Amino acid sequence: MGPLQFGMSPAEVAQALWVSGLQERVGGPYARENFPDGVKAFYDAGELACVALDAVTGPQVFLSGFPLAGSDPEQGRQFLLYHAAEHGNWVLYTPDDSLSLTDSGVLLRVQRVGEARLTRPLFVKEEWLNSQYFRDHLPLEGVSN
Repeated sequence: MGPLQFGMSPAEVAQALWVSGLQERVGGPYARENFPDGVKAFYDAGELACVALDAVTGPQVFLSGFPLAGSDPEQGRQFLLYHAAEHGNWVLYTPDDSLSLTDSGVLLRVQRVGEARLTRPLFVKEEWLNSQYFRDHLPLEGVSN
């Protein structure tokens, strides 16, 4: 996840992203911070547990050369299935029909951008992929105009 590592504090995340201020902070046991560059950080007990990137405004990340942000969802799904078969990764389907490589923590969700649907990558601690909180709440939002 570039300069980010699971377990970082909110201050360490902001410093790693070279950000002096946030767009939004939501508190609670599972706090969330929205950064101006299309990055959302989710925390569990004050430690980074998930990073979600916006399909359009977030940074581009690649997995084996495939662009995870802003791609066609069907191509993204096929790529993850192929990658899992090639590398022996475990695959998890989430209740919203997203696909995840559990051992690498990569989850591809779909984000609507106007009339288009694009891939939106999330990087999630493995323990969170199977948690009830994640299944019920983690970033299903992500509509851009």
